[in-house]
Amino acid sequence: MADPSVIVVGAGPAGVRAAETLVAAGLRPTVIDESPRSGGQIYRRQPANFTRGHQALYGADAEKAGAIHAVFDGLRDRIAYLPDTLAWAVAENRLHVLTDGVAKILPFDALILATGATDRLAPVAGWMSPGCYSLGGAQIALKAQACSIGARPLFLGTGPLLYLVAYQYLKAGGRPVAVLDTAPFSAQVKALPDLAVRPGYVARGLMFRARLHAAGVRIENGIEPVSIDGDREVGAVRYRTTRGVERRLACDAVALGFHLRSETQLADLAGCPFVFDATTGQWRPEADQDGRTPRPGVYLAGDGGRVLGADAAEVAGRLAALAALADRQFPVDTAELDRLRARVARLDRFRRGLSTAFPWPTRLAASAADEVIVCRCEAITAGDIREAAAAKDAPELNRAKALSRIGMGRCQGRFCGSAAAEILAASRGVPLADVGRLRGQAPVKPLSMATAAEADQ
Repeated sequence: MADPSVIVVGAGPAGVRAAETLVAAGLRPTVIDESPRSGGQIYRRQPANFTRGHQALYGADAEKAGAIHAVFDGLRDRIAYLPDTLAWAVAENRLHVLTDGVAKILPFDALILATGATDRLAPVAGWMSPGCYSLGGAQIALKAQACSIGARPLFLGTGPLLYLVAYQYLKAGGRPVAVLDTAPFSAQVKALPDLAVRPGYVARGLMFRARLHAAGVRIENGIEPVSIDGDREVGAVRYRTTRGVERRLACDAVALGFHLRSETQLADLAGCPFVFDATTGQWRPEADQDGRTPRPGVYLAGDGGRVLGADAAEVAGRLAALAALADRQFPVDTAELDRLRARVARLDRFRRGLSTAFPWPTRLAASAADEVIVCRCEAITAGDIREAAAAKDAPELNRAKALSRIGMGRCQGRFCGSAAAEILAASRGVPLADVGRLRGQAPVKPLSMATAAEADQ
């Protein structure tokens, strides 16, 4: 009997560990990587002509990054690796990919989706100004391009990434103006019992904060963004303090982000059912503790299923691969399964702590002024969404999409989906879960008009 065809989408920590586990079982999986080199976002590799060491690039995570890179490099002759390849659709048991402008169809028996996460964004007046970036974009500029988004950048939002990227800019010689966190400091104190299951990470977070403070970087918690000001580019950020005092800080760039959201479009197209996670206010694909979804043959690993971080992603990658192997009658070490499951459960408690410490700013999105643009791709405002809710009686998000074009742009709701749902729910006076989610559409990212099918070559 021929070996099953297994495809892993993603070459970050989850995808690398999944591929390693499959290879150890004697299989030759196909690994799809949208980036030119493995590592994912967290362990993104620098261009080949750059010479910075791992310690400079990854700091305290240098050893982990080096380990992931070494494991993947050791697998290269035992896997089918497709870098610079976009997985853009799933239909039945076929994955549609695009490499060098050529579209191909890859049949599979098992599909492991290790698609990772991206910034979760909320609209702020003026966030369309040149010089406004997502936190992830600001980090990529530093890691992959060795440049700063500005001479005096300001970091705005909430979540661990907010402090990490600000610290990375400081360490690289940048001059951050401020770190403005929408989460109150009391929320972070409240979350300590759950966060304490990973004391090392708590200590690192406190170290980032202490180093920033020692360097004279303003740090404020519980703020309410008012606007990002500027004529033709970012010039300042206005915000209100916890006491209601309005302040204005001059800056020449803003990095914006409110924790993370899972990349779930491929899981949606594969036919995975979704469940509403009230803790984060987001929909996620349904999966068991091993990453097995109700859709036969499809498995989730890492932040593409639940945002747990890089360490948990490695464990989840192994679990998803073991689940795929067990479902195909390969022998699996049950003691190893139990050990991995126990570790994920521990890390999931830390995830709950993060949700408590850095809550999504519901009020910021729901109360956005009518003229504030929510959908950057289609220039759809908060007022357009409210009109779809009231005048056009849109009961849920996909109907609002049809009536207003929210989420119809090239990002397909990645940037605007969370905020649009909050605005629609507030306008209709219903719970957030009742307005649903934007359904995934193929292609999940734009394809060129010059795309050719493999048979045409």
